[in-house]
Amino acid sequence: MAFISRGFRGKRRDNVSSSRVPPGQHVVGDFPVLSAGPTPRVSLDQWTFSIDGEIDEPKRWTWKDFKEIPPETLTTDIHCVTKWSKLDTAWTGVSVDTLLEGVDTAAEFATVYSDGGYTTNLALDDLSGHKAWVVYEYDGQPLHPEHGGPVRLLVPHLYFWKSAKWVRGITLQNEEHPGFWESNGYHIRGDPWQEQRYWGD
Repeated sequence: MAFISRGFRGKRRDNVSSSRVPPGQHVVGDFPVLSAGPTPRVSLDQWTFSIDGEIDEPKRWTWKDFKEIPPETLTTDIHCVTKWSKLDTAWTGVSVDTLLEGVDTAAEFATVYSDGGYTTNLALDDLSGHKAWVVYEYDGQPLHPEHGGPVRLLVPHLYFWKSAKWVRGITLQNEEHPGFWESNGYHIRGDPWQEQRYWGD
């Protein structure tokens, strides 16, 4: 049985430029919390982040290592497949491009994996080119566990389920393997501007 939520319905705010809100979305002022399971809690002294798979030498960071990487702060809009969009969200974290520096790979795809067993698939092109970050602050504060803390992926040009919560690593692959939601009916890529919500969209 497919594990799909078609989302809720709402109207886009009239005073928001349509150039910032994809088709079928409406703008919210709060930050809805949607998860498929319980919120994992991890001690920072046990937290690690890894890049592995189709590379010669896997890379791994402890929390201390990760926080020593020069951070970036960005403000961006985010779009959930359940039809809400939140504008001008502020994040601090590390660009995936920075994490991939020095990585020699022929891989074209990646699986991002998280505490709690969640995975999502992305093309490497959607993770690189300054399009994705691994973030640990939201609005100037440490990222709350309900929103994916201590660390989540941020891929704002795709639907927000691709921005995996509680992220622990990226596995580089030669072939694409659907992740959790993709295996349960969600689109393999998830471009909000093309309304790629579900299989067949």
